[in-house]
Amino acid sequence: MDHKTVCDHANCTTAMSNQSLSQTLSEMDWERGIWYAAFNGDKGRVEHLIEKSNNATRTVNAPDNSGYTALHYAAKSGHIDICGILLKYGACINAQTRSGKATPLHKAATAGKITTVKFLIESGATVDTQDVDGQTILHKAVENKRNELVSFLLNVYPQLSNIKDKKGNCAV
Repeated sequence: MDHKTVCDHANCTTAMSNQSLSQTLSEMDWERGIWYAAFNGDKGRVEHLIEKSNNATRTVNAPDNSGYTALHYAAKSGHIDICGILLKYGACINAQTRSGKATPLHKAATAGKITTVKFLIESGATVDTQDVDGQTILHKAVENKRNELVSFLLNVYPQLSNIKDKKGNCAV
């Protein structure tokens, strides 16, 4: 049955035909899943979803439809407390996205979350991992003008300045 046969109000017909108002099932799944909670720093929801799952490690490492894990989202948003919870339950600290091969450390560096970058490194993240374009966290920090992070990385990990991306460019 078509919506127009149920309601003939002009506003209803317009609203129902407006594609921007619809939400896909994958978007709803993302919002109800651990990824959205990690992105928003909702500690209670993250813990609840982990505790109610049959397999905590599988839950924290499950990729969304874009190939990101909850740790990618928590790192990108700078939620160190959420990163800690996810790691406690077995999140893979060096998980790479399907298409871009970005790690949570890449996401934190891109966003300029220096405290999160330090936390992930202290927790065992591999510093010199390259994404699909051959870029390291230093490339990401430079590209996004995260000057404080660039200074930190060059001081503590000067070897990153010698790594070339797939275009043959060093970060600095």
